[in-house]
Amino acid sequence: MDNNKKSTHWADITAEKIIAIKGDKESYTCASGITPSGTVHIGNFREIISTYLVVQALRERGKKVRFIYSWDDYDVFRKVPKNMNNPTLLEQYLRCPITMVPDTSLSNEESYARKNEADVEKILPNVGISPEYIYQAKRYRSSYYAEDIKKALEKKEEIKAVLNEYRTTPLSDDWWPISVFSSFTNKDDTTVLSWDGEYGITYKDNITNQTETVDLRTAKGVKLSWRVDWPMRWVKEGVDFEPAGKDHHSEGGSFDTSKKIVKIFGGEAPVSFQYDFISIKGRGGKISSSSGEVISLDDVLEIYTPEVCRYMFASTRVNAEFSISFDTDVFKIYEDYDNTERVYFGITPANEKKKEKESRIYELSQVNEIPTTISYQIPFRHLTNLLLINSLDVEKTIASLNDVNPSQTDRLRKKAICAKNWIEKYADDEFKWSLSTPSSPLPELAENEKDAIRDVCLICKNELETKDEKEISTMIYDIASKYSLEPSALFKCVYLTLINREKGPRLAGFLKSIGKEKTVEILSRV
Repeated sequence: MDNNKKSTHWADITAEKIIAIKGDKESYTCASGITPSGTVHIGNFREIISTYLVVQALRERGKKVRFIYSWDDYDVFRKVPKNMNNPTLLEQYLRCPITMVPDTSLSNEESYARKNEADVEKILPNVGISPEYIYQAKRYRSSYYAEDIKKALEKKEEIKAVLNEYRTTPLSDDWWPISVFSSFTNKDDTTVLSWDGEYGITYKDNITNQTETVDLRTAKGVKLSWRVDWPMRWVKEGVDFEPAGKDHHSEGGSFDTSKKIVKIFGGEAPVSFQYDFISIKGRGGKISSSSGEVISLDDVLEIYTPEVCRYMFASTRVNAEFSISFDTDVFKIYEDYDNTERVYFGITPANEKKKEKESRIYELSQVNEIPTTISYQIPFRHLTNLLLINSLDVEKTIASLNDVNPSQTDRLRKKAICAKNWIEKYADDEFKWSLSTPSSPLPELAENEKDAIRDVCLICKNELETKDEKEISTMIYDIASKYSLEPSALFKCVYLTLINREKGPRLAGFLKSIGKEKTVEILSRV
């Protein structure tokens, strides 16, 4: 990016805002995070990549940036998601910290939380993102926040007053800014009884009725409530920027209270923006980890290349809701990305404003480095047809394209693998077919239909390699007229002979894609 030129992309606007509000610092801290209470889904990824694109914009301005990602794995395990193995076992750990819940998957990670964390940490580098991970369970259990908890207890009434500003029912007199995981049961079903004014907290286990006094400097089970924990960490980590979903940014939400409570801890709220939710096409509503019915980044990267995945987020305003599609909309999304790439490389003319906008989106869509050459511009739909022609053999499909440059091969291979995955997992039957073989049964055809197909076969034998699609199409129409057939009727006969389907890809182009040798071999059976 040319930093002498003003960009209108939201990532650049946010980077400039951070510098303006937080001062022209040598280094900035950008933060994101989540509770790994279930599969980390593509909606959660929106916060990660939104933060990262701002990080990238700051770095392009010559700034050092610390990108931290907090795993809130000391949060309580409230609900067993539907997609978990051995739910009966997991139910025994309800109300425990999620980092103490066992991993019942085949991954054999040290905990349920760690399994969800590891899945994300393994996949994020594939889209060019490698944050610094912070594990809140380790920090709380090591008493890293002892002084901060003590400060929250000292400022209890001030914090309570802030929270009450946004509540219809005031907090009770016995409210505390902390919760305690019992050392007897590991569950948070406890009641704080008293604080000695220093580091001693006395609590009662509501399950066993046992009481215990713990020292904040050595205790493992005391943690701040969410609306106090978040602003405390802003100060602790020196956070300059952190986005949040519209639930947190709603009036009276956790961001409203946190930006006041942060002052009690001696800091200022970070720059932020609200990002909207993501839905999966064909399913309404917000994606939820606790439901278990989620689409993960892994699922998306099976169908979309890393660059196209990033493109979907970089090309959409952060405060706009959008859907991730796995139906035929996948064709358009790839087409949109290809159009943006053509503008970037000057293949498609564009005015200065559009050129700047599309080029910046393209830059932010790339993983690690911006290519110096354009990718092989093959429509996704056409690529699926070529794969079907070549029995879903990716390498054979690539080899069938004789104008692919070496610099384009790796990107084309990734796209072809995604196309193959789409055919196998999401395509409707009309997009799944296979070429007939010499031993395939022939369709029932009238004599004039057989004669017409023989003429089509002759054209393919003599003209397919020398004539263009338009010329081949005109010849097929002439053959239909010659044998008193409607063009659609002849098309149907050809498709039935080629792929045992009544419809298929646009015929002239399809014949050229199959190639002279195969086409003649199949049609000459008639």
